[in-house]
Amino acid sequence: LRAGGAQAVAAMAYGVENLKRVDIIVGPGNLFVALAKEFVYGDVAIDSIAGPSEIVVVADENGNAETISADMLAQAEHSPGSAILLTASKSLADAVESVLSRRLEALERAELTRDSLERFGAIVITRNNEESAELADELAAEHLSIDTRDPEATLKTIRHAGAAFLGPFSPVAAGDYAAGPSHVLPTGGTARFAAGLSANHFLRSGSVIALSEADLAEMADDIQLLAETEGLTAHRRSVETRLGH
Repeated sequence: LRAGGAQAVAAMAYGVENLKRVDIIVGPGNLFVALAKEFVYGDVAIDSIAGPSEIVVVADENGNAETISADMLAQAEHSPGSAILLTASKSLADAVESVLSRRLEALERAELTRDSLERFGAIVITRNNEESAELADELAAEHLSIDTRDPEATLKTIRHAGAAFLGPFSPVAAGDYAAGPSHVLPTGGTARFAAGLSANHFLRSGSVIALSEADLAEMADDIQLLAETEGLTAHRRSVETRLGH
């Protein structure tokens, strides 16, 4: 089926001629696709409801203003796209602001990118590097870029992010197109409890219980106590019946 938009989501969720309904629908889309996926959830499974693209950059005085600005613009040009720099370095913050203004004019989507930066962008000067990491962890961004003296050490202090990009030679675009991780990542702070699209979304687990009489007898008292506590007499008797009580 060659189709897109909310109508494609509906076709996959409920089936059309020559296309049986599917079990799960995954992948990003525009606002209409996101709302359509939310609507059909329950009839089929979905991976997530992806929001606008976002990046949080954590940098110290060693950060490169040119590469930081480039990554912030790359997210903002999605329009809407959020781009936030967290740094304790006033000089780096000033440099990034200057480079953003200079680079913005050369973009094909300059007006849309400018609008994104004005509405959803920020350069935040923190008290120290530790506060930068704490704020990044609280934001739980889709993309986390770390440009510090020791990016790996900084990453150890941040638990929540869709994907982390360490050092000046790890642009988000590499993760989008070539480096290997999923391009479908949790947005809007949902990285606190969700992960990016992976093969795991197409797997499910189940349980198989096979007890001997001795096994059941060993746990019978616990089962019966819990059943009685919940007022579920038939649950208790389903154990007693098997053990001849």
